Amino acid sequence: MDIRGKAALVTGAASGLGRATARQLAAAGAHVVLLDLEGGDGERVAADLGGTAEGQVRFAAADVTDSDQVAAAVAAAAELGELRALVHCAGHGGPVRVVEKDGAPGSMERFQSVIETNLVGSFNVLRHAAAAMVALDDLPDGERGACVLTASVAAWEGQIGQLPYAASKAGVVGMTLVAARDLARNHVRVNTIAPGLFDTPILSRVPEEVRGRLAASIPHPARLGDPADFASLAAHILANPMLNGETIRLDGAIRMAPR
Repeated sequence: MDIRGKAALVTGAASGLGRATARQLAAAGAHVVLLDLEGGDGERVAADLGGTAEGQVRFAAADVTDSDQVAAAVAAAAELGELRALVHCAGHGGPVRVVEKDGAPGSMERFQSVIETNLVGSFNVLRHAAAAMVALDDLPDGERGACVLTASVAAWEGQIGQLPYAASKAGVVGMTLVAARDLARNHVRVNTIAPGLFDTPILSRVPEEVRGRLAASIPHPARLGDPADFASLAAHILANPMLNGETIRLDGAIRMAPR
């Protein structure tokens, strides 16, 4: 699918993977709506990207778990053009063990919060975006749209303390093929990227010595992933019509240790 002149919705777009993806799609001529939480850098990022992008760029404040807010963001994207692309990057983590170090049961509140945002939020965004795509006519190449979700290598190798994060990302992986099969009759593709260790705002707060050790743990290339690497793969997935129902690890061949 050629994204030029078409609308794309990118979530978690105020920073990190989402911002890099929004930049790449806008530079390729897409009209991009950046979805992120209100009160963050979304407005500023949209203004920055809009100043250099070939396509239009807008910001939509929304919580991915809120159906009405996500529906409004999808509608905002459709105002710019036919919504043909979704790249869903929004999510968060939070340490939870089955039994905490002090012997207390793990926090149900934190567990539910991560599951709600990462897994339920992924379905909420996917269902609204896909419904808009299904309502469109086929493009000349036979497609109506393409969706990219974001999991993590933690879906397979979650580390100690990552219980809700690993569970939520494993849920996204499990949802991918089923969603692709579900939407195949409507000519909408669904794929997922599972990043490894990436240089996102979370890791930017880690001491340089620790960042160096993390980078050295990646077989090749021995560096933290650049958000532009993620954006490049997301753009390729949107463009390649035979990629469907796949979860692609983007991790430099790393396999995470227990801690």
